[in-house]
Amino acid sequence: MANVRPTGLAVMCMVTDGKGNILVQDRSDPHWPGITLPGGHVEEREAFVDAIKREVWEETGLSILNPIICGLQQFHIEDGSRYVVIYFRADQWEGELRSSDEGRAMWVPREGLLKRRCVKHFADMLEIFENDTLCELYESPDGNRLL
Repeated sequence: MANVRPTGLAVMCMVTDGKGNILVQDRSDPHWPGITLPGGHVEEREAFVDAIKREVWEETGLSILNPIICGLQQFHIEDGSRYVVIYFRADQWEGELRSSDEGRAMWVPREGLLKRRCVKHFADMLEIFENDTLCELYESPDGNRLL
């Protein structure tokens, strides 16, 4: 157990509308600005599915139905800890779209999405969400690896 390091856990979801649009958030945080998918931290003793449902609702006003795990991302923090983000997909939801303090929520056509100002590594993140032969984005000190 000597090699066990603290691990942060988060969730992120690609919600699609069946018409070629993806639900995104234009983040207002100056430390991680740009277009990204809704998500956030997993609370203590919270199931991953409960966390993604809560996060999407808090950030967009939509209640997603039947989210499915589709991959993950991991990276290391300077203090030696690890951070893991569990990726989900959903194509069913209820509610009315609204924004939050974290940023403006909106539907954006998938085509041309990467021409917008996106968060760091967003193109690699999309590869994991959209490619069923990939399951992990690993951010290592020597560069990103899609696995």
